[in-house]
Amino acid sequence: MRVRLIALLAVGAIVLTGCGGGGGTVSSQSQALGSIDINAQPRDNVRDGGNLRLPMSLFPSNFNINEVDGSNVDMGNIVGAILPSMFVGTADGGSRVNTDYLTSAVVTSTSPQVVTYTINPKAAWTDGTPITWRDFQAYWQAQNGTNPAYQVAGTTGYDSIGSVTRGIDDKQVVVTFAKPYGEWKNLFTPLEPTSLTSTPTAFNTGWKTSIPVTAGPFTVQSIDQTSQTITLARDPKWWGTPAKLDRIIFRVYDSAAEADALANNELDYYEIGGNLDLFRRAQRTPGGVVRNAPSRQSFNVTFNGGTGSPLADLPLRQAIAQGINRQEIVRQIIGQIVPNAQPDGSHLYAPGSKEYRDNSGVLPYDPAHAQQVLDSLGWVRQGTGPTATRVKNGKPLSLRLVYGQDPAVQDLAVTVQNELAQIGVTVVLNGVDGNQFFPTYITPGNFDMALFGWQSTSSPFSSSFGIYGLPLGSNVRQNYGRIGSPEIDKLFAQGTAELDDTKRAAIGDQVDRLIWQEAHSVILYPRPGAVAVRSNLANFGAFGFADWDYINAGFVK
Repeated sequence: MRVRLIALLAVGAIVLTGCGGGGGTVSSQSQALGSIDINAQPRDNVRDGGNLRLPMSLFPSNFNINEVDGSNVDMGNIVGAILPSMFVGTADGGSRVNTDYLTSAVVTSTSPQVVTYTINPKAAWTDGTPITWRDFQAYWQAQNGTNPAYQVAGTTGYDSIGSVTRGIDDKQVVVTFAKPYGEWKNLFTPLEPTSLTSTPTAFNTGWKTSIPVTAGPFTVQSIDQTSQTITLARDPKWWGTPAKLDRIIFRVYDSAAEADALANNELDYYEIGGNLDLFRRAQRTPGGVVRNAPSRQSFNVTFNGGTGSPLADLPLRQAIAQGINRQEIVRQIIGQIVPNAQPDGSHLYAPGSKEYRDNSGVLPYDPAHAQQVLDSLGWVRQGTGPTATRVKNGKPLSLRLVYGQDPAVQDLAVTVQNELAQIGVTVVLNGVDGNQFFPTYITPGNFDMALFGWQSTSSPFSSSFGIYGLPLGSNVRQNYGRIGSPEIDKLFAQGTAELDDTKRAAIGDQVDRLIWQEAHSVILYPRPGAVAVRSNLANFGAFGFADWDYINAGFVK
């Protein structure tokens, strides 16, 4: 389980079907909740040793996943092997206590809400320091938003805690909430050492180029900026069930090169998503196999509503949103992979989860209405023809669409450009280097529209508030579009405080409708969860809603 939604990096993350038709069909991907496809094998069938080679979209700009520049899918994949998770996400969308780190985690009082964690007596950091209640306390103090010098990616949940104190000994943590918090199981994951969280300077920059302290089945062997490679090695100090693999090697690859890398025995895994060409190449690769499961990943067009941006004007933003044909985008992009595929209709819940509701009808595709609104706002078409540009006070309605340079993402950008041209909006395409995408463009708000996606969690209120809640002054958290409302914040506060799962989901439905109304972003489609893996890779592949399992992963004997 992850603490928050994790940004899907633009390069290699957005995958589209190839153009053209003909030549066979692809069976529909099962979206049933609980589906998982990992070539499950008992540990006795998995050989000891070997290297698992995985691709990254880009080299991390900060190795602290809780710092605003470090929160992305690649870092999530890395820290899952080296840092503590209090709970583990399961295939049905739920979670279970991670007994490698906790012997128990229970609500010991409801008024006030108190959660008592008992830490595994063996749990320790690689520098020899035991994991204790102090790590929890320092983590909370860094993450709760009271000190704005900490550049945190999110504060939700931690800002509901009143105190973190010592229990019967250093290995027991008593967390007392100042206000109820329903999704408490997502907290303190991944846990970080006090050496990182004790000061803002350490938090913001201490792990900018390295990860000096870990506590997992693997630890960091090397970080090579030149080769864009991060190597994790099995940790001999690990107190839990030992990992089968010797190493996990992460290396930056362009998405277009991943299929060749698998065929050339350089990679053991890559994500196919909705790319029909990659699907077929994986099927043709000797020693390769395709695995499928539902996905928590979705893609969107994010709008910049910050001060000075053209889309700071809500009616204009809504009109632009209503000019984007989501169903046609889905048909073009993933229709050949998933027959009868539908757009994603929720900002909070993944399709296939029991809480999912399609609220996109709040702001439906309606180009005729969009044009009427643009006319009323004074954006008048000039020239003739269906793609005549709109102008107001001599200034053309031109919006810059930023995305990571990648042929597949380029296809999606062109589709959005063509659709908005039909209502008189000029979209200037701005493909940028993936390593600069977030730090140079998205985080500082250097865009009008942007293409990227999110990977959700089983704790949507906690995950989502940093994205859809109003920025905290200059700290936008993950609300890169800087769009929100007091009403949305109020409902998020209600939802996080609601201990009843059904009632909380109903509040989430209200939140999502308001997010659509604000035209924060246009959710496009859930990414198919297809992956290509080496056929002899066991206990690894398409995990669906579950967390990756590095301990049991390996190669069959």
